[in-house]
Amino acid sequence: MSDKYREAGVDLEAGYESVRLIKSHVARTKVKGAIDSIGAFGGMYDLSVLNMKEPVLVSGTDGVGTKLLVAFEMDKHDTVGIDAVAMCVNDVLVQGAAPIFFLDYLAVGKNEPKKIEQLVKGVADGCVQAECALIGGETAEMPDMYDVKHYDIAGFCVGAVDKCNLLDGQKIEEGNVLIGLPSTGVHSNGFSLIRKVLLKDAKLDLHKEYEEIGNQKLGDVLLTPTKIYVKAIKHLLGKVDIKGMSHITGGGFYENVPRMLKEGQGVTIDTTAYPHKPIFDMIAKYGNIPMDEMCNVFNMGIGFMMAVDKKDVDTVQSLLKEIHEESYVIGEVTNSGSVDVKW
Repeated sequence: MSDKYREAGVDLEAGYESVRLIKSHVARTKVKGAIDSIGAFGGMYDLSVLNMKEPVLVSGTDGVGTKLLVAFEMDKHDTVGIDAVAMCVNDVLVQGAAPIFFLDYLAVGKNEPKKIEQLVKGVADGCVQAECALIGGETAEMPDMYDVKHYDIAGFCVGAVDKCNLLDGQKIEEGNVLIGLPSTGVHSNGFSLIRKVLLKDAKLDLHKEYEEIGNQKLGDVLLTPTKIYVKAIKHLLGKVDIKGMSHITGGGFYENVPRMLKEGQGVTIDTTAYPHKPIFDMIAKYGNIPMDEMCNVFNMGIGFMMAVDKKDVDTVQSLLKEIHEESYVIGEVTNSGSVDVKW
């Protein structure tokens, strides 16, 4: 067999080895309805197992962004796959849809099977947390497009919800209470700013431990994977009347919360109503970033929120406590037409 393709930078044998290594990770994600299709041209899922009268499919796609540059520097690749899954499944969850399957896309400068295995392990871990199947994906080796040590990872998720249970924000009313679910940290947003402030300007060391963040390595704190909220929300759906939900990603409170509201509605949010995460204080301090800008870039410790009727607050928090999920009452819906944040 000719080695011309290998000489051009693409190693087919390494690709075959990567597929072999990831099979066990993919197998961990199998759920009811997923049809074995790894190696086929398309991933398959049997919708009939959902027993929905009027199933609506809700889809989402996203990547991990420049957080990957931190992973490259730390040479740690087993968690960014969780981020790729989280950014997609949390989005479809907002509309009341339970994720049912996921596909990933990996573009690499050089196919290193062990590294590919670590990346897909992360994706599989995320799918297990999200209770959805990894039914397919693509790994593209693209020399000259990427440095040999670099890669990009993105994903695509599909969720399903019965049409009568679809959440579109139309039920939200003034006086509804906002319940926030804590983030694990910065998640996968604002890393261009983080890298400028902490790494380029302040010249902090990703491998060094800092007292400000609990004597942990800065790189480990920044690479903490995005929290997946699927199990928490699925535990609530059908038991309590959730009026609307928001996934707090890039754009922070100011951009994401209005997406769940009706025209003319607003919210008040009290950032003193829940525990602070030191990493946000660190970013603000070293970058001299005002709090309103912090709230417009980062999740500020709340990765997901929902609006519920006042009478349902205790029920929601009790249900979440059953599965050891923290939650905080952080504000309420208003008719102000604006997002008003107290800090």
